[in-house]
Amino acid sequence: MPLNPEKLPLYQKGQEIFDITSKIIDLIQDDDPILSHIKGMMLEDAAMLTVKVSGAEAGDLYDIRMESAALIRKAARELGTHCTTLEMFGFPDTQYLVLIREALEVYKLLFREWVQGFDPWNYTLDDWGLFNPPGIHPEE
Repeated sequence: MPLNPEKLPLYQKGQEIFDITSKIIDLIQDDDPILSHIKGMMLEDAAMLTVKVSGAEAGDLYDIRMESAALIRKAARELGTHCTTLEMFGFPDTQYLVLIREALEVYKLLFREWVQGFDPWNYTLDDWGLFNPPGIHPEE
């Protein structure tokens, strides 16, 4: 039976990252169209760190969990990239971006542990062939 996702350390760290990101992007002036666009992407990516954990826990099946894990990884990596983009485009408060980067490093460790707990034999066949357990092929 899936856990309440809010009790998971991964979920809690994701919520912390969302909160940190929200506070930092509040410093971005809306009159800069580039930084304003990055602001929206950062908030979306930070939200994925909890939303997709909840979806994976609710779905419980290996293929659903792996798909969510791939989306979480993508969102976390892009959030880190957005920090660099802010620096490149003149965001004046770059000293706070280290908070996001450090939290993402901890999140990554928790993520690895979480993924190791997936049960590969609790699955439905992914006929696309991308998120099947090792050794299981869509033709089966």
